[in-house]
Amino acid sequence: MIRAFVPYDGRLRVAEDPLESLDSALWVDLIEPTDAEEAALESHFGIDIPTREEMRAIEISSRLYHENEATFMTATLPARTDTDDLLMWPVTFVLVQDKLITVRYHEPRAFKTFPQRVEQVSLGCTRGDIILVALIEALVDRVADVLERAQRDVDGISHDIFAPDSTRATGDYQGVLRQIGRKGDLVSNLRDSLVSLLRVTGFLGQTVAESEDRELRGRIKTTGHDIQALTDQTAFLSQKVTFLLDATLGLVNIEQSNIIKIFTIAAGVFLPPTLIASIYGMNFVHMPELRWQYGYPLAVIAMVLSAVLPYWYFKRRGWL
Repeated sequence: MIRAFVPYDGRLRVAEDPLESLDSALWVDLIEPTDAEEAALESHFGIDIPTREEMRAIEISSRLYHENEATFMTATLPARTDTDDLLMWPVTFVLVQDKLITVRYHEPRAFKTFPQRVEQVSLGCTRGDIILVALIEALVDRVADVLERAQRDVDGISHDIFAPDSTRATGDYQGVLRQIGRKGDLVSNLRDSLVSLLRVTGFLGQTVAESEDRELRGRIKTTGHDIQALTDQTAFLSQKVTFLLDATLGLVNIEQSNIIKIFTIAAGVFLPPTLIASIYGMNFVHMPELRWQYGYPLAVIAMVLSAVLPYWYFKRRGWL
């Protein structure tokens, strides 16, 4: 599908016929384009639109390059940001003939909200590079929102783990470990996205370094600083997730050690009575105690004392 955005009154609106509006459009958005749609744009702009496989290449030279007087930049962006199960796919930005072309195969939230904003508010989007900077700013804002949500969730998990009145059973920690794992994946994906956006802004800054638009260069530099700050925040949050993982595993080990200690002490308490009962349970003929009148109560008393005394000793030593 192709969407073309044409200027009007300092804003952008969606063209009814995108292919007929390519000359006047400032932003052309390709969503899962067909071969015919790719061929039409390649013929009109004289560029080679990267395929899905080429967009997924991890080499920097395959993601950031100049070709046929066009600038190609690819970043990995998240979709389904309302959940922890992010959909991470690359999006390619192409600057050619003062126009912006975006190629994508998923639906990041910013690609829904940004067109609505530029249609209602004049953001000075008169060129493709200005539109690209504004779009990157919207993408960074969305990542920041998701990162703030992740921060709140991680803080909530930390409070639950270290609550002073926590009586969590060992089985409950399985759910906590799953939550920590999901948050770890979320933060890792956000960091990958921010790193790719940081590379795009750096490459874009070099591209417009000789431009006379000082305001645009300043916005790119500011956006780069914002991305770097968010990247640092993801590093901190990743360390906190790792700490919570280690702490949870430590608490699980403590719970398991307490259970094993109880069984060990129980075995130590009942071992002497078992020994006495085993001795007097033997069926030998020549056992004098078998003929005692008070042999049975003495044996019971001996078993009780042999159980109580170890229990008292363990209690006094603070092992219980």
